[in-house]
Amino acid sequence: MAGDAFITGIGQSQIGARLDRHPLLLTMDAVNEALADAGLSFADIDGISTYPGKSNMPPGYSPVGVTDVMEVMRSDIHWFSGGHEITSQLGAVVAAAAAVQAGHARHVLCFRTVYEAAALSRPADYPVPSGDGVSGFAQWLMPFNAFSPATWVAQYAMRHVKRYGLKREQLAQIALTARAHALLNPRALVREPLTMDQYMSARLISEPLCLYDCDRFTDASTVLIVSAGDTVKDLKCTPVRIAASAYSGKRYSWDQDEWMTNYPTGQELWKRTDYRRKDVDTVQFYDGFSFLALSWFEALGFCKPGEGGEFIEGGSRIALDGELPLNTFGGQIGAGRLHGFGFAHEAVVQLRQQGGARQIPGDPKVAIATSGGGPMATALLLARDGP
Repeated sequence: MAGDAFITGIGQSQIGARLDRHPLLLTMDAVNEALADAGLSFADIDGISTYPGKSNMPPGYSPVGVTDVMEVMRSDIHWFSGGHEITSQLGAVVAAAAAVQAGHARHVLCFRTVYEAAALSRPADYPVPSGDGVSGFAQWLMPFNAFSPATWVAQYAMRHVKRYGLKREQLAQIALTARAHALLNPRALVREPLTMDQYMSARLISEPLCLYDCDRFTDASTVLIVSAGDTVKDLKCTPVRIAASAYSGKRYSWDQDEWMTNYPTGQELWKRTDYRRKDVDTVQFYDGFSFLALSWFEALGFCKPGEGGEFIEGGSRIALDGELPLNTFGGQIGAGRLHGFGFAHEAVVQLRQQGGARQIPGDPKVAIATSGGGPMATALLLARDGP
């Protein structure tokens, strides 16, 4: 246990669209909740990790950075990290785990704050930066009019349609399940159920993805505290161990690879743990677009590549009382675009049996949380070792 890393505190702010509360205040709401959950104070935090660091492009994408939180906390920070060029959002949690295992910090506060809905509604406060060209990863996409990740993901989804016979009715189960679970989550952004008829009649965004296959801009903050193993005996919380992690990245070029990055990531995860697929009680899969969640089932070997549609057909397998309950908080499609961190947050909620109306039955002890799936991906295997 001494050499392990644990998630000891979780927190989440109000989740909404076009909120008036400042994004730094939303962040501190989540920070304070996580500290209270773990039984820690500002003074105990000696590390901070975030994704992607402070950025105003696009507006509201990441309005709060490490230095903002440091200024509010007025604590001595020995280690911190925040940048875009990591293996997707939960890569910030992987970095925090590595830091505590290496002895650089004892308790690392990991956060992700999004404010895109509010920023779009207040362009005077959050203007779109002007420039004469594009740079960074956008340079590989914009010349091909690939402005939205929807167009990137749709290419892979359409291949499943053409090569493996994926049906829209099968893909719909991701969105239908997300909505059903979101209705049981009092913090979820979306409060209306979704029917198959509504899904099938919705306008297409990028074939075969329709409106309901996409998450939506959200204002919220999510916090996870990652602690060194030799500290947890002194904390009041139920610690959840980061039993394994895997991650990988590929080039952003529009000349896309045969398989998205989550496929090698999923294979790698099982090489780093003694747990097996049969041990997993719930999966919290990144669903910025529904096909990403479907593809994680294939990537992690719960079914063969190309069989994801059949695996989730009908939705019973991924329901709360199913074999592999999926995105029990509503995912990003139902609960709001928490941009990766919501999946690890919910995994801890479920393993602690704190889900309330959305709690899966039995005694869940192992969960997988993921982020990304296109050119970058991260997977966490989380375990509750104690009673």
